[in-house]
Amino acid sequence: MVSNIQKEKAEKFLKFHQEKEILVLLNSWDISSSKIVEASGYKAIATTSMGIAASLGYPDCQIIQLSEMMQSITGIVNNVQAPVTVDIEAGYGNNLNEIIDSVKMIIETGIVGINIEDSINLSPNLIDELEFCERISAIRALSDSMGFHLVINARTDSFCTSTASPEEKLAEAIKRGNKYKEAGADCIFVQPVWERDTIATLVKEINAPINILANPGIGAGILPPSVSELQDLGVARLSLGSGVMKATLALIKKVADELADKGTYNILLDTLTPLPEAALAYKMATGLNK
Repeated sequence: MVSNIQKEKAEKFLKFHQEKEILVLLNSWDISSSKIVEASGYKAIATTSMGIAASLGYPDCQIIQLSEMMQSITGIVNNVQAPVTVDIEAGYGNNLNEIIDSVKMIIETGIVGINIEDSINLSPNLIDELEFCERISAIRALSDSMGFHLVINARTDSFCTSTASPEEKLAEAIKRGNKYKEAGADCIFVQPVWERDTIATLVKEINAPINILANPGIGAGILPPSVSELQDLGVARLSLGSGVMKATLALIKKVADELADKGTYNILLDTLTPLPEAALAYKMATGLNK
């Protein structure tokens, strides 16, 4: 049963994609990180599937059991007021019926949106576009039957293919994006792209709001366009994906290595200074600032 509150949050979340101001999502992975994101003023909460899986000791790509993923999602939904959209990877099912069953259970946690992707384990061989369109249409029909508008963010991994040329990847992303929109998607998520000309072409050629991942080219010295630059390019939605979670784990590793190798605490002290900011983050994570 979808509550009126869930319906209202879904309508609000959908409108965020249609406004002039870009929707920025700082993806979270547990209750504490979600509370910090909300308390920092973000309009919605978006989960990272990789982050949730890692927090429970699993690798990415649907290794985690759906029941465990749902438990994490439920905890987040029950502890924030903002709309929550969740990354459901390829749908947690081996066929259309299983995927629809999974999506129905996920909707019942109180979420208002989903990401669903057209690759399995980031394979360069994408799911057949007609088959993926069938999934989107079936999810839209399910949402309609439950009496609310689930915001579907359809992700194409066309740029992850290993053999196609850049031009072929772009053409495939545009073709798939438009078909996914026609099938019932509200937003098209294309990743990993950060070149301004490519992003501008995607915005122009795909007849739907576009979601871009802020995914720096680590090791190549490539930085994605800033939020204001992406907004100027016409991007509707920006996600950080698993980046914040990875940065958090990297900080833990740096603190651990310094303590083990040098017996010092400089990185930890730098992170906790000034103390009022560290205390505020704790309060945000625990709800003690209310």
